[in-house]
Amino acid sequence: MRLKSIELLEILTKFIIIRVLITNVKKIFIGVIMENRNKFSSKWGFIMACVGSAVGLANVWAFPYQLGANGGLAFLLPYLIFAFIFGRVGLAAENAIGRKYKSGPMVVYREAYKERNMEKFGRVIRWLPMIGVGLLAIGYAVVITYVLKALIDTVSGNIFEIESAAWFESISSSDFKVIIPHLILMILVYFALAYETKGIEKTNKLIMPLFFILFLILAIRVFFLEGAIEGYKFIFNLDVAKLKDIKTWVAAMGQAFFSLSLVGTVMVVYGSYLPDDEDVIESSTITMSLDTLSAMISSFVMLPACFAYGFSPESGPKLLFVVLPQALKEMPLGRLYGIILFLAVVFAGISSIQSMLETITEAIVYSFPKLKRKIVLTALITTIYLVGIFIEPISKWGPWMDIVTIYILPISGIIGAITWFWVIKKEELLAEVNKNVGNKYGNLWYYTGKFIFVPLAIVLCFIAMRYHISF
Repeated sequence: MRLKSIELLEILTKFIIIRVLITNVKKIFIGVIMENRNKFSSKWGFIMACVGSAVGLANVWAFPYQLGANGGLAFLLPYLIFAFIFGRVGLAAENAIGRKYKSGPMVVYREAYKERNMEKFGRVIRWLPMIGVGLLAIGYAVVITYVLKALIDTVSGNIFEIESAAWFESISSSDFKVIIPHLILMILVYFALAYETKGIEKTNKLIMPLFFILFLILAIRVFFLEGAIEGYKFIFNLDVAKLKDIKTWVAAMGQAFFSLSLVGTVMVVYGSYLPDDEDVIESSTITMSLDTLSAMISSFVMLPACFAYGFSPESGPKLLFVVLPQALKEMPLGRLYGIILFLAVVFAGISSIQSMLETITEAIVYSFPKLKRKIVLTALITTIYLVGIFIEPISKWGPWMDIVTIYILPISGIIGAITWFWVIKKEELLAEVNKNVGNKYGNLWYYTGKFIFVPLAIVLCFIAMRYHISF
């Protein structure tokens, strides 16, 4: 009996030793992965990737619409205030946290809450932002498919052969009307992601400068349209009543927050690829500035064109797919400028979808290191495509995006904001932010995040869910 007890003790001891060895080897292995993690080769490459993620339909379509619906300058002034706070504080924090843990949301949330003895909680809540970005990618790919279809039909001339409203109805009212453009889009996204950070960096270094160049060409052309001057007057006219309206400030806050992709996912992953010798706050400020610039250039195209051709600046979702194609039809060389417009938007869309899928791919590859990245990417894009083709009609796409943008993404934004400034210790966050920085950031930056950025994120989430507002 005693011999059996000794044998059992030996077996138990061996089991414990093996378990400890496995755990430590796993930690070492993960540590090696983190140390050898791919990085952006330059500050410019990182900024272009972040701008590529931020610049999308929120800039090209939503910002001009919000500017038109909320009194021009009355909307722009609060927007600039919120964009500065969110970019310099919120975006910088997401980038810094990603760099600190050298990983994406799945690891960041677990480790952040582990330090507060709340690891189980962190393991649970990390799934919501990941689910949100996955669902968003599916819906976002559908609307960029519409844009790609518009580009194809502009090249062929089909979009100008019928009324714009009838054209849009023909592609967005029935199932499986755009499955081929949808497939082409996902193939383009695959090749943009297949080569990891090198591919992300190179595609955004090409795509984003082209986006700005193409929209500048359009803005210059629109400037010379008869009646366009009224559009500029509208943009810079201060409507005091609108400025005093709390709804204008809420709209500006929502536009600034979600335009910068502050949902605790994409910008964390991109931050994890940032070298330690870069100033994250400076880089984030530049990203915010370029994001705002892209929105303003888009407005200088959309709104003056509306006034020149007698359309309402409050046209909303129809602005891109109905109003502008109709204006292009009446414009000399309209087909050429239509190609430029839709090509620029497709570029912006690809860069945004790229960032969403990189977030999910990074999480899967990190969790399962033996899986090859290209296999994971192929399976992910196939899934996104196969689900997406069933919500191509706008009657199905709209409710899908409402669930994502009214509920899931705002909650994800709150989770991220609270985690960065209330869960992670102050000294740890500031230490990461101040890596290789000459003039150190201190209490002003940190407490702006803790007592201004976080409450604003909470208020925004409450408003979105309480009043069913999709920002």
